[in-house]
Amino acid sequence: MSEYQYYEFQAVDRPLTLEQISVLRAYSSRAQITASSFIVDYSYGDFKGNPEKWLEQYFDAFLYLANWGSHHLMLGLPIKLIDSETIKRYCVDQSLFCRLKGDIAILAFQSEDEEGEWAEGEGWLASLLPIRADLISGDYRALYLGWLGAIESGEIDDDALEPPVPAGLGTLNASLNRLADFLRLSRELIAAAAEASSGEQSSGLSQEEFGKWILSLPNQEKDMLLLRLVEGDNPHLMAELRQRAWREIRGGAKPVKGPRRTAGQIRARADSLSEARRKHEAEQRSRDKARREQEETEKRQKHLKSLAGKEEILWAKVEELIATKQPKRYDEAVSLLRDLRDLADLRDRTSDFSSYLNTLLTQHLRKGTLVDKVRRAKLLPQET
Repeated sequence: MSEYQYYEFQAVDRPLTLEQISVLRAYSSRAQITASSFIVDYSYGDFKGNPEKWLEQYFDAFLYLANWGSHHLMLGLPIKLIDSETIKRYCVDQSLFCRLKGDIAILAFQSEDEEGEWAEGEGWLASLLPIRADLISGDYRALYLGWLGAIESGEIDDDALEPPVPAGLGTLNASLNRLADFLRLSRELIAAAAEASSGEQSSGLSQEEFGKWILSLPNQEKDMLLLRLVEGDNPHLMAELRQRAWREIRGGAKPVKGPRRTAGQIRARADSLSEARRKHEAEQRSRDKARREQEETEKRQKHLKSLAGKEEILWAKVEELIATKQPKRYDEAVSLLRDLRDLADLRDRTSDFSSYLNTLLTQHLRKGTLVDKVRRAKLLPQET
């Protein structure tokens, strides 16, 4: 298997300048570089840049994929718009970690599979990028999935307590489902975790609520906010305002209630769900097999009934096929003999069939290929 490494960076908040693009070009003559992205893959060699530093300086998201099983996703989040202390409660050593770099927090998801796989990197980051906006808006389901990744990989001990369980874990959106696939999470593990998750993820304030809150602000402050919006120097102004409105109207995030489970309890529950799924699938396969067999039996019975009364014609056809001395025609003859045998069984004339067949084989004993095919078809009573 040849080597494959895929690197992709995306700028969300601000486009790259021409000077920045020039700097990035020095790292690779092969890379596809636009005002918002840097994409390159390698069949040999390695990337010369530093993903974390690039997230500090140029980009907001990074994805790495290699065909020996490495899946890495990094997101740069403005520290002022996130609760870094809460985020740290979900972090572990490898599967999910967070590093504070200046005014951003670099959140990294990782999954390693030693068996390796071949998967193209194109399209992955685009499908995962909405997670960044969700995290900024306070949707921490992605963090919990990252923590589950540590359970899946065996990175954390069974007695480790789970972090806060976000609402809506049982109703993942498209980007979170993609993250679950990217981290190779089993659906049973997610389902086990979701049993402690309440309802739907909050969609935040309605437009009506947010509009009323804006109208309640002093005129001078509204003028300042409008000026900042026009200047466009803060890509997160709307997120800041919505977070502030949420705190003032709803009082911020609600504390998590209920007992915390251990990683071992969640893993055991996932194993139980997996066993139940396997049992259900086995039962379904059994039902499907029985249905197919019943359909085949009915089809066979219908076919045999259509042959009733045509035995002499069929025996004559068998003789005609044998007379060709062609192995392929012998197969057709054996197929007709099988029909004759089953038709005889259906009409309670098995002994008549055996007598006719023995006579036929006696006449053609020197045709070894024919005799062998008949014996392998187990058409004689003593060979069934």
